[in-house]
Amino acid sequence: MRAAASQFQDCAVEIHRVPYVNDASEIPEIVEEAAGFNSMIAYTLVLPELKEAMLREAQKHNLITVDIMGPVLEALTKLEGRPPKLEPGLVRKTDQDYFSKMEAIEFAVKFDDGKDPRGISYADLVVLGVSRTSKTPLCMYLAHRRIKAANVPLVPEVAPPEEIFQLPPHRMIGLTIRPAVLNEIRRERLKSLGLTSDADYASMERILKELEYAEGIMKKAGCPIIDASNKAVEETASKVLEIYYRGQRYDK
Repeated sequence: MRAAASQFQDCAVEIHRVPYVNDASEIPEIVEEAAGFNSMIAYTLVLPELKEAMLREAQKHNLITVDIMGPVLEALTKLEGRPPKLEPGLVRKTDQDYFSKMEAIEFAVKFDDGKDPRGISYADLVVLGVSRTSKTPLCMYLAHRRIKAANVPLVPEVAPPEEIFQLPPHRMIGLTIRPAVLNEIRRERLKSLGLTSDADYASMERILKELEYAEGIMKKAGCPIIDASNKAVEETASKVLEIYYRGQRYDK
């Protein structure tokens, strides 16, 4: 409407929006108000009964109407070979899903790798595990499902945040991995950083110590433990989501 109005620069066109019209009883008042001015009504109503009410009331007041949504729906119906849902508010719902996803992604970045333990209390789900168990990719995957996930690295030399022992067990997931698999992953990681692969970080002795320590913390927290060895993030996430949604039903 703004684009069309811009083609009449010598006219002062004012656009008045009336959102969330979902009841036919609202339409007579809207049309009557519009009739008090030199105006037309452009509408994006999708429910047939609302469109009929709009046309009926507009004819009473000799108002010009423009159905913006109708021709597009008709064209898409021909293209898709199936009728539209005719459900109001789907764009708002889609927008809300998008913003929820963005919020979850920002949360995962902010509270990645135990940067701020305060995020644990606000997280929908907390992921625990030693280094290189795919905690961050898992949290990002969950974020795309609109789940706010924080992850906490478990290191023998650093006491875990007390917040994890205050959460219900079903709001946490522990990730473990077979020592030989972790050894290979860490050796490759060191190579990518230009470091020698015989560093303590990738030694089997160190790995066994970390895994034993992490398992003790996870058992103390009482959370489910998933073996992520040789699993794609999607596979691990599938198990995590199953546990998470089961916990959601438990909360209710």
